[in-house]
Amino acid sequence: MAKDKLLSPNFCYILAANFLLFFAFYLLLPVLPFYLKEQFMAGKSMIGFILSCYTLACLCIRPFSGYLLDTFSRKPLYLLSYLVFTIIFGGYMIAGALALFITLRIVHGAAFGMVSVAGNTIVIDILPSSRRGEGLGYYGLANNIAMSFGPMAGLFMHGTCSYAFIFSCSLISGSLGLIMASLVRTPYKQPIKREPLSLDRFFLLKGLPAGVSLLLLSIPYGMTTSYIAMYAEEIGIQTSSGLYFTFMAVGLAVSRIFSGRQVDKGRITLVISLGMYLASASFFALSACERLMLWNATFTSHLFLGIALLQGVAFGTMFPAFNTLFVNLAPNSQRGTATSTYLTSWDVGIGIGLMSGGTIAQVFNGFNHAYLFGACLTVISAFYFVWKAGPHFNRNKLR
Repeated sequence: MAKDKLLSPNFCYILAANFLLFFAFYLLLPVLPFYLKEQFMAGKSMIGFILSCYTLACLCIRPFSGYLLDTFSRKPLYLLSYLVFTIIFGGYMIAGALALFITLRIVHGAAFGMVSVAGNTIVIDILPSSRRGEGLGYYGLANNIAMSFGPMAGLFMHGTCSYAFIFSCSLISGSLGLIMASLVRTPYKQPIKREPLSLDRFFLLKGLPAGVSLLLLSIPYGMTTSYIAMYAEEIGIQTSSGLYFTFMAVGLAVSRIFSGRQVDKGRITLVISLGMYLASASFFALSACERLMLWNATFTSHLFLGIALLQGVAFGTMFPAFNTLFVNLAPNSQRGTATSTYLTSWDVGIGIGLMSGGTIAQVFNGFNHAYLFGACLTVISAFYFVWKAGPHFNRNKLR
Protein backbone atom coordinates (compact mmCIF):
# COMPACT_ATOMS: atom_id res chain seq x y z
CA MET A 1 0.00 0.00 0.00
CA ALA A 2 1.47 3.33 -1.08
CA LYS A 3 2.26 5.94 1.51
CA ASP A 4 -0.10 8.48 -0.09
CA LYS A 5 -2.89 5.97 0.49
CA LEU A 6 -2.18 6.06 4.22
CA LEU A 7 -2.11 9.87 4.34
CA SER A 8 -5.37 10.22 2.42
CA PRO A 9 -7.68 13.24 2.97
CA ASN A 10 -10.00 10.97 4.97
CA PHE A 11 -7.19 10.01 7.35
CA CYS A 12 -6.06 13.63 7.63
CA TYR A 13 -9.58 14.68 8.63
CA ILE A 14 -9.64 12.30 11.58
CA LEU A 15 -6.08 13.29 12.55
CA ALA A 16 -7.19 16.93 12.66
CA ALA A 17 -10.35 16.02 14.59
CA ASN A 18 -8.28 14.09 17.13
CA PHE A 19 -5.75 16.90 17.56
CA LEU A 20 -8.43 19.58 18.04
CA LEU A 21 -10.31 17.37 20.52
CA PHE A 22 -7.26 16.85 22.71
CA PHE A 23 -6.07 20.44 22.30
CA ALA A 24 -9.42 21.66 23.67
CA PHE A 25 -9.04 19.22 26.56
CA TYR A 26 -5.40 20.02 27.42
CA LEU A 27 -5.91 23.78 27.01
CA LEU A 28 -8.30 23.77 29.94
CA LEU A 29 -6.64 21.08 32.06
CA PRO A 30 -4.09 23.24 34.00
CA VAL A 31 -6.51 26.18 34.30
CA LEU A 32 -9.47 24.43 35.93
CA PRO A 33 -7.97 24.24 39.46
CA PHE A 34 -7.43 28.01 39.44
CA TYR A 35 -10.95 28.61 38.10
CA LEU A 36 -12.58 26.43 40.76
CA LYS A 37 -10.60 28.11 43.51
CA GLU A 38 -11.30 31.68 42.37
CA GLN A 39 -14.86 31.29 41.05
CA PHE A 40 -16.33 28.88 43.61
CA MET A 41 -13.85 29.24 46.51
CA ALA A 42 -13.29 25.48 46.37
CA GLY A 43 -10.67 23.94 48.65
CA LYS A 44 -7.99 21.52 47.56
CA SER A 45 -9.97 18.42 48.50
CA MET A 46 -13.06 19.65 46.63
CA ILE A 47 -10.96 20.53 43.59
CA GLY A 48 -9.49 17.03 43.61
CA PHE A 49 -12.97 15.52 43.89
CA ILE A 50 -14.34 17.58 41.00
CA LEU A 51 -11.40 16.77 38.73
CA SER A 52 -11.61 13.07 39.56
CA CYS A 53 -15.32 13.00 38.59
CA TYR A 54 -14.21 13.41 34.99
CA THR A 55 -11.93 10.37 35.14
CA LEU A 56 -14.48 8.21 36.96
CA ALA A 57 -17.22 9.03 34.44
CA CYS A 58 -14.81 8.29 31.59
CA LEU A 59 -13.94 4.89 33.10
CA CYS A 60 -17.58 3.98 33.72
CA ILE A 61 -18.71 4.68 30.16
CA ARG A 62 -15.86 3.01 28.29
CA PRO A 63 -16.93 -0.65 28.52
CA PHE A 64 -20.44 0.32 27.37
CA SER A 65 -19.08 2.52 24.60
CA GLY A 66 -17.26 -0.44 23.09
CA TYR A 67 -20.48 -2.46 23.06
CA LEU A 68 -22.47 0.40 21.50
CA LEU A 69 -19.86 0.98 18.80
CA ASP A 70 -19.88 -2.70 17.88
CA THR A 71 -23.68 -2.86 17.83
CA PHE A 72 -24.68 0.40 16.10
CA SER A 73 -23.27 2.60 13.35
CA ARG A 74 -20.04 4.16 14.61
CA LYS A 75 -19.94 7.57 12.96
CA PRO A 76 -23.25 8.89 14.42
CA LEU A 77 -22.11 7.86 17.91
CA TYR A 78 -18.74 9.51 17.26
CA LEU A 79 -20.32 12.78 16.13
CA LEU A 80 -22.92 12.81 18.92
CA SER A 81 -20.33 12.27 21.66
CA TYR A 82 -18.01 14.82 20.00
CA LEU A 83 -20.88 17.35 19.96
CA VAL A 84 -21.69 16.81 23.64
CA PHE A 85 -17.99 17.03 24.54
CA THR A 86 -17.73 20.37 22.73
CA ILE A 87 -20.94 21.92 24.07
CA ILE A 88 -19.85 21.34 27.68
CA PHE A 89 -17.08 23.94 27.27
CA GLY A 90 -19.81 26.52 26.75
CA GLY A 91 -21.70 25.13 29.72
CA TYR A 92 -18.73 25.78 32.00
CA MET A 93 -18.99 29.49 31.25
CA ILE A 94 -22.60 29.75 32.44
CA ALA A 95 -22.45 27.33 35.38
CA GLY A 96 -23.22 29.59 38.31
CA ALA A 97 -23.42 26.89 40.98
CA LEU A 98 -20.79 24.36 41.99
CA ALA A 99 -23.31 21.49 41.82
CA LEU A 100 -24.06 22.34 38.17
CA PHE A 101 -20.33 22.51 37.39
CA ILE A 102 -19.83 19.05 38.91
CA THR A 103 -22.72 17.69 36.84
CA LEU A 104 -21.21 19.16 33.68
CA ARG A 105 -17.85 17.67 34.59
CA ILE A 106 -19.37 14.19 34.92
CA VAL A 107 -21.16 14.52 31.55
CA HIS A 108 -17.92 15.81 30.03
CA GLY A 109 -15.99 12.77 31.24
CA ALA A 110 -18.63 10.41 29.89
CA ALA A 111 -18.59 12.16 26.50
CA PHE A 112 -14.80 11.99 26.38
CA GLY A 113 -14.88 8.29 27.24
CA MET A 114 -17.21 7.65 24.30
CA VAL A 115 -15.59 9.95 21.74
CA SER A 116 -12.04 8.70 22.44
CA VAL A 117 -13.07 5.07 21.97
CA ALA A 118 -15.16 5.93 18.90
CA GLY A 119 -12.36 7.90 17.25
CA ASN A 120 -9.81 5.17 17.92
CA THR A 121 -12.16 2.52 16.53
CA ILE A 122 -13.00 4.52 13.40
CA VAL A 123 -9.36 5.18 12.61
CA ILE A 124 -8.76 1.41 12.73
CA ASP A 125 -11.69 0.94 10.35
CA ILE A 126 -10.35 3.36 7.75
CA LEU A 127 -6.66 2.36 7.92
CA PRO A 128 -5.27 -0.21 5.49
CA SER A 129 -4.58 -3.32 7.57
CA SER A 130 -1.03 -3.57 6.23
CA ARG A 131 -0.17 -0.16 7.73
CA ARG A 132 -2.36 -0.11 10.80
CA GLY A 133 0.51 0.17 13.27
CA GLU A 134 2.07 3.11 11.45
CA GLY A 135 -1.32 4.79 11.11
CA LEU A 136 -2.02 4.43 14.83
CA GLY A 137 1.39 5.97 15.44
CA TYR A 138 0.39 9.07 13.49
CA TYR A 139 -3.00 9.14 15.22
CA GLY A 140 -1.32 9.05 18.63
CA LEU A 141 1.14 11.71 17.47
CA ALA A 142 -1.77 14.15 17.21
CA ASN A 143 -2.45 13.54 20.93
CA ASN A 144 1.20 14.15 21.79
CA ILE A 145 1.35 17.44 19.90
CA ALA A 146 -1.80 18.59 21.69
CA MET A 147 -0.28 17.50 25.02
CA SER A 148 2.82 19.58 24.25
CA PHE A 149 1.09 22.83 23.27
CA GLY A 150 -2.29 22.71 25.03
CA PRO A 151 -1.21 23.12 28.68
CA MET A 152 1.45 25.67 27.73
CA ALA A 153 -1.10 27.79 25.84
CA GLY A 154 -3.64 27.45 28.67
CA LEU A 155 -1.19 28.63 31.34
CA PHE A 156 -0.04 31.52 29.14
CA MET A 157 -3.63 32.67 28.60
CA HIS A 158 -4.37 32.26 32.31
CA GLY A 159 -1.92 35.04 33.03
CA THR A 160 -3.19 37.38 30.31
CA CYS A 161 -6.82 36.52 29.46
CA SER A 162 -10.16 35.98 31.18
CA TYR A 163 -11.54 32.53 31.97
CA ALA A 164 -14.39 33.15 29.52
CA PHE A 165 -11.85 33.66 26.75
CA ILE A 166 -10.04 30.41 27.62
CA PHE A 167 -13.31 28.45 27.69
CA SER A 168 -14.24 30.04 24.37
CA CYS A 169 -10.94 28.91 22.83
CA SER A 170 -11.64 25.33 23.90
CA LEU A 171 -15.17 25.65 22.50
CA ILE A 172 -13.81 26.92 19.17
CA SER A 173 -11.19 24.16 19.02
CA GLY A 174 -13.84 21.52 19.71
CA SER A 175 -16.19 23.03 17.11
CA LEU A 176 -13.51 22.99 14.42
CA GLY A 177 -12.72 19.41 15.38
CA LEU A 178 -16.39 18.48 15.06
CA ILE A 179 -16.40 19.87 11.52
CA MET A 180 -13.33 17.79 10.67
CA ALA A 181 -14.96 14.72 12.22
CA SER A 182 -18.09 15.20 10.12
CA LEU A 183 -15.97 15.03 6.95
CA VAL A 184 -14.60 11.57 7.80
CA ARG A 185 -16.01 8.86 5.54
CA THR A 186 -16.39 5.53 7.31
CA PRO A 187 -16.73 2.15 5.56
CA TYR A 188 -20.11 0.47 5.48
CA LYS A 189 -20.67 -1.61 8.59
CA GLN A 190 -22.68 -4.76 8.14
CA PRO A 191 -25.62 -5.04 10.56
CA ILE A 192 -24.84 -7.69 13.15
CA LYS A 193 -27.16 -9.97 14.99
CA ARG A 194 -27.43 -8.88 18.60
CA GLU A 195 -26.10 -11.64 20.78
CA PRO A 196 -27.21 -12.19 24.40
CA LEU A 197 -25.46 -9.81 26.74
CA SER A 198 -22.30 -11.24 28.28
CA LEU A 199 -19.14 -9.97 29.88
CA ASP A 200 -17.26 -10.42 26.59
CA ARG A 201 -19.54 -7.84 24.94
CA PHE A 202 -18.20 -5.17 27.31
CA PHE A 203 -14.66 -6.41 27.94
CA LEU A 204 -12.45 -8.42 25.59
CA LEU A 205 -11.73 -11.46 27.75
CA LYS A 206 -8.91 -12.64 25.48
CA GLY A 207 -7.24 -9.30 26.11
CA LEU A 208 -7.19 -9.74 29.88
CA PRO A 209 -3.52 -10.90 30.15
CA ALA A 210 -2.32 -7.98 28.02
CA GLY A 211 -4.65 -5.67 29.98
CA VAL A 212 -3.00 -6.69 33.27
CA SER A 213 0.44 -6.01 31.81
CA LEU A 214 -0.64 -2.62 30.44
CA LEU A 215 -2.30 -1.67 33.73
CA LEU A 216 0.93 -2.33 35.67
CA LEU A 217 2.82 -0.11 33.22
CA SER A 218 0.35 2.74 33.46
CA ILE A 219 0.58 3.04 37.26
CA PRO A 220 4.07 4.63 37.26
CA TYR A 221 3.09 6.65 34.17
CA GLY A 222 0.21 8.12 36.17
CA MET A 223 2.60 8.95 38.98
CA THR A 224 4.85 10.78 36.52
CA THR A 225 2.18 12.96 34.94
CA SER A 226 0.82 13.99 38.35
CA TYR A 227 3.81 14.27 40.69
CA ILE A 228 6.92 14.85 38.60
CA ALA A 229 6.89 18.62 39.26
CA MET A 230 6.60 18.04 43.02
CA TYR A 231 9.41 15.47 42.86
CA ALA A 232 11.65 17.90 40.97
CA GLU A 233 11.01 20.59 43.58
CA GLU A 234 11.50 18.11 46.42
CA ILE A 235 14.99 17.06 45.34
CA GLY A 236 16.07 20.45 43.97
CA ILE A 237 16.25 19.85 40.21
CA GLN A 238 17.70 22.98 38.64
CA THR A 239 15.87 22.85 35.28
CA SER A 240 12.21 23.68 34.75
CA SER A 241 10.01 20.68 35.44
CA GLY A 242 7.80 21.85 32.57
CA LEU A 243 10.57 20.80 30.19
CA TYR A 244 10.10 17.23 31.41
CA PHE A 245 6.79 17.00 29.56
CA THR A 246 8.27 18.65 26.48
CA PHE A 247 11.07 16.08 26.28
CA MET A 248 8.62 13.27 26.99
CA ALA A 249 6.34 14.48 24.19
CA VAL A 250 9.30 14.56 21.78
CA GLY A 251 10.18 10.97 22.67
CA LEU A 252 6.55 9.90 22.31
CA ALA A 253 6.19 11.60 18.94
CA VAL A 254 9.35 10.24 17.34
CA SER A 255 9.07 6.67 18.60
CA ARG A 256 5.40 6.22 17.67
CA ILE A 257 6.14 6.51 13.96
CA PHE A 258 9.05 4.07 13.88
CA SER A 259 7.45 1.53 16.23
CA GLY A 260 4.28 1.55 14.16
CA ARG A 261 6.24 0.40 11.12
CA GLN A 262 7.76 -2.46 13.09
CA VAL A 263 4.29 -3.45 14.30
CA ASP A 264 3.12 -3.64 10.69
CA LYS A 265 5.93 -6.12 10.06
CA GLY A 266 4.45 -8.42 12.70
CA ARG A 267 6.90 -7.64 15.51
CA ILE A 268 4.23 -6.70 18.05
CA THR A 269 5.52 -8.66 21.07
CA LEU A 270 9.13 -7.70 20.32
CA VAL A 271 8.26 -4.00 20.16
CA ILE A 272 6.31 -4.15 23.43
CA SER A 273 9.11 -6.05 25.19
CA LEU A 274 11.69 -3.48 24.07
CA GLY A 275 9.48 -0.63 25.30
CA MET A 276 9.08 -2.34 28.67
CA TYR A 277 12.83 -2.68 29.14
CA LEU A 278 13.30 1.03 28.36
CA ALA A 279 10.47 1.98 30.73
CA SER A 280 12.00 -0.07 33.55
CA ALA A 281 15.38 1.60 33.07
CA SER A 282 13.81 5.07 33.00
CA PHE A 283 11.88 4.64 36.26
CA PHE A 284 14.85 3.14 38.12
CA ALA A 285 16.92 6.11 36.94
CA LEU A 286 14.15 8.51 38.00
CA SER A 287 14.03 7.04 41.50
CA ALA A 288 17.83 7.36 41.74
CA CYS A 289 17.80 11.10 40.98
CA GLU A 290 17.28 11.93 44.65
CA ARG A 291 20.62 10.34 45.60
CA LEU A 292 22.38 11.52 42.45
CA MET A 293 21.54 15.13 43.36
CA LEU A 294 23.77 14.76 46.42
CA TRP A 295 26.64 13.76 44.13
CA ASN A 296 26.28 16.19 41.21
CA ALA A 297 23.27 18.48 40.92
CA THR A 298 24.10 19.77 37.43
CA PHE A 299 24.56 16.30 35.96
CA THR A 300 21.36 15.05 37.58
CA SER A 301 19.34 17.99 36.27
CA HIS A 302 20.42 17.13 32.72
CA LEU A 303 19.85 13.43 33.37
CA PHE A 304 16.34 14.33 34.54
CA LEU A 305 15.47 15.57 31.05
CA GLY A 306 17.19 12.58 29.46
CA ILE A 307 14.95 10.31 31.53
CA ALA A 308 11.90 12.18 30.23
CA LEU A 309 13.04 11.57 26.66
CA LEU A 310 13.66 7.89 27.42
CA GLN A 311 10.23 7.51 28.99
CA GLY A 312 8.65 9.11 25.94
CA VAL A 313 10.48 6.70 23.65
CA ALA A 314 9.49 3.73 25.85
CA PHE A 315 5.78 4.46 25.99
CA GLY A 316 5.63 5.79 22.43
CA THR A 317 7.12 2.48 21.33
CA MET A 318 4.51 0.46 23.20
CA PHE A 319 1.32 2.44 22.50
CA PRO A 320 0.74 1.48 18.83
CA ALA A 321 1.86 -2.09 19.54
CA PHE A 322 -0.52 -2.58 22.48
CA ASN A 323 -3.38 -1.01 20.54
CA THR A 324 -2.79 -3.33 17.59
CA LEU A 325 -2.41 -6.32 19.92
CA PHE A 326 -5.90 -5.82 21.37
CA VAL A 327 -7.43 -5.29 17.93
CA ASN A 328 -5.75 -8.43 16.56
CA LEU A 329 -7.27 -10.51 19.37
CA ALA A 330 -10.81 -9.49 18.44
CA PRO A 331 -13.02 -10.23 15.41
CA ASN A 332 -13.93 -7.20 13.30
CA SER A 333 -17.34 -7.11 14.97
CA GLN A 334 -15.65 -6.42 18.33
CA ARG A 335 -13.18 -3.69 17.38
CA GLY A 336 -14.96 -1.21 19.65
CA THR A 337 -14.80 -3.64 22.57
CA ALA A 338 -11.10 -4.27 21.91
CA THR A 339 -10.34 -0.54 21.83
CA SER A 340 -12.42 0.05 24.95
CA THR A 341 -10.55 -2.73 26.81
CA TYR A 342 -7.19 -1.24 25.77
CA LEU A 343 -8.10 2.26 26.95
CA THR A 344 -9.84 1.05 30.13
CA SER A 345 -6.80 -0.98 31.21
CA TRP A 346 -4.65 2.11 30.70
CA ASP A 347 -6.98 4.48 32.54
CA VAL A 348 -7.45 2.18 35.54
CA GLY A 349 -3.68 2.08 35.99
CA ILE A 350 -3.46 5.86 35.64
CA GLY A 351 -6.08 6.22 38.35
CA ILE A 352 -4.21 3.85 40.68
CA GLY A 353 -1.03 5.82 40.03
CA LEU A 354 -2.77 9.09 40.92
CA MET A 355 -4.02 7.68 44.22
CA SER A 356 -1.00 5.61 45.24
CA GLY A 357 1.83 7.95 44.25
CA GLY A 358 1.08 10.61 46.84
CA THR A 359 0.31 8.02 49.53
CA ILE A 360 3.62 6.19 49.04
CA ALA A 361 5.53 9.48 49.03
CA GLN A 362 3.87 10.55 52.27
CA VAL A 363 4.35 7.22 54.06
CA PHE A 364 7.98 6.77 53.01
CA ASN A 365 8.85 10.48 53.02
CA GLY A 366 9.77 11.00 49.38
CA PHE A 367 8.54 10.58 45.80
CA ASN A 368 11.71 8.63 44.99
CA HIS A 369 10.14 5.68 46.82
CA ALA A 370 6.99 6.01 44.71
CA TYR A 371 9.04 5.87 41.50
CA LEU A 372 11.08 2.95 42.83
CA PHE A 373 7.80 1.14 43.45
CA GLY A 374 6.71 2.04 39.91
CA ALA A 375 9.99 0.74 38.50
CA CYS A 376 9.40 -2.60 40.24
CA LEU A 377 5.93 -2.75 38.70
CA THR A 378 7.41 -2.31 35.21
CA VAL A 379 9.74 -5.26 35.86
CA ILE A 380 6.80 -7.39 37.00
CA SER A 381 4.86 -6.29 33.92
CA ALA A 382 7.77 -7.20 31.63
CA PHE A 383 8.15 -10.68 33.15
CA TYR A 384 4.41 -11.25 33.00
CA PHE A 385 4.25 -10.16 29.38
CA VAL A 386 7.20 -12.32 28.28
CA TRP A 387 5.96 -15.45 30.08
CA LYS A 388 2.17 -15.08 29.93
CA ALA A 389 0.61 -12.22 27.93
CA GLY A 390 2.91 -12.45 24.88
CA PRO A 391 2.54 -16.23 24.36
CA HIS A 392 -1.21 -15.91 25.02
CA PHE A 393 -1.45 -13.34 22.21
CA ASN A 394 0.52 -15.50 19.77
CA ARG A 395 -1.78 -18.46 20.46
CA ASN A 396 -5.03 -16.49 20.16
CA LYS A 397 -4.39 -13.73 17.60
CA LEU A 398 -6.79 -13.64 14.67
CA ARG A 399 -4.56 -11.76 12.24
